[in-house]
Amino acid sequence: MTQGGHKPALSASQIWNMSFGFLGIQIGFELQNGNVSRIFQTLGADVGSLAILWIAAPMTGLIVQPIIGHLSDKTWSPRLGRRRPYFLAGALLASLALFVMPNAPVLWVAAGMLWVMDASLNITMEPFRAFVGDNLPDRQRTMGYAMQSFFIGTGAVLAGALPWVMTNWLGLSNVAPAGEIPETVRWAFYIGGAALLAAVAWTVFSTKEYSPEELARFEAARGRSAGSAAAAVQRSAAQFASGGVVWIIAGAAVAALVAVARGDGRPAFLGEIEVAQELYVLAALVAGFGAVQLVAASLRRQGRNDGGFMEVVSDLFAMPRTMRQLAVVQFFSWFGMFALWIYGTPGVTEYHFGATDAASAAYQNGADWWSLMGSVRNGLAAAAALGFVMVAARIDRCRLHAINLTLGAAGFAAMLLIRDPALLWVPQIGIGIAWASIVALPYAILAGCVPAEKMGIYMGVFNIFIVVPQLLAATLLGFLVTNLFGGAPIYAMAIAAVSFVLAAAATLFVTDGEAKGAAVLQAGEA
Repeated sequence: MTQGGHKPALSASQIWNMSFGFLGIQIGFELQNGNVSRIFQTLGADVGSLAILWIAAPMTGLIVQPIIGHLSDKTWSPRLGRRRPYFLAGALLASLALFVMPNAPVLWVAAGMLWVMDASLNITMEPFRAFVGDNLPDRQRTMGYAMQSFFIGTGAVLAGALPWVMTNWLGLSNVAPAGEIPETVRWAFYIGGAALLAAVAWTVFSTKEYSPEELARFEAARGRSAGSAAAAVQRSAAQFASGGVVWIIAGAAVAALVAVARGDGRPAFLGEIEVAQELYVLAALVAGFGAVQLVAASLRRQGRNDGGFMEVVSDLFAMPRTMRQLAVVQFFSWFGMFALWIYGTPGVTEYHFGATDAASAAYQNGADWWSLMGSVRNGLAAAAALGFVMVAARIDRCRLHAINLTLGAAGFAAMLLIRDPALLWVPQIGIGIAWASIVALPYAILAGCVPAEKMGIYMGVFNIFIVVPQLLAATLLGFLVTNLFGGAPIYAMAIAAVSFVLAAAATLFVTDGEAKGAAVLQAGEA
């Protein structure tokens, strides 16, 4: 593609082609986010169990994305490059899962298919994040991730509108006997599966990638050598071991507290607080993080430092400063978004439509309306992403992201203040702008602070700070909603609003060093 020097700028059509696959990926994610709670409730799940059923989604991301990032960094095919083999394999699996999911006969099958679907979507999505970092120079990365954000919004609009369109325009049945998935949902998944595969295939066959040797030359031209990440201070075996012991003890303490609280010897200080069994999952996650560190300590003592496991764990503890700062922002941003995805449908159907029976027409109408509001939200996100492209070179990215998150917090708060379902489009303005920002600006900032040869693994490690808040949401939101708000799911939106405010505040402390560096580089290349 080039013989050396600085990485050349790509045309708008090239950036369009390399981002187009995200249209299909987001169709898959939006069908999942907008309809899985509905499918679970239709198959017999109660509202209180939704969060723990949803734990499959973040768990698969936590496991899959760092692995795929590491593998794609090490992959090179003259025909398909580094990232595109994973695009194609993930898309094939995800499309198959979309065809199977709405035909699940019982709840446990649907829950299992959520694991398969989310794992497949993550196999496809993770390399797409690194793809932009690989192919674009610093000064175009905000545009590249904003273009991904545009396709995320557009894909979500199409997916969110599908059940409503098929009910109101095509006359398909929106209700079904108890325990059966409505016809509109099934056809939405079929169409989405085909669209996902077609969009990803377009990117696979219309784009090229730089070879590892070319990327090394580009890094050298920027004054950064290959392997620069290895210069970071590495944790010793003793540090891994001591940290692991502390986390395992903490996890055991949480599990013991939950066991006592749920047993006959319930301590008086808990009062009327209901302690759900989902908190055992939280205890397992805490202890599991400790176990990972103990394994790393053992491998380091044996001198086995070159494997994929050690590379992921070592990079986790040796992140660049900017990445650590962004991790805090991502934590609170995604905690809020997961509250929306878990409790949006039951919250709106109960609070705005007065329906709690998943088999009732009122519930299905409310679910369709909320799905349509998702299209409104994501349409606004797509428009906002185009706005980011226009202002990317003229405004500080961190301040812009903080403003966008604050607008999102206002949107979540408005969900409780507005009772008329017809006005639910108003809160979607703020939430949509924030969502466009969440899936664009942090990645643009991150891509400039990590070395090219580790772009995939760092994008995978960065996903941990998306997954961990989702796992905490899956284990804590039910507890919080039950004990703070009497089990009313709409108040998960209040929790999301607070989480977004904290994310906005954290953004103001992020150091975006590459913003200045890109400007200097652009001046030097002129």
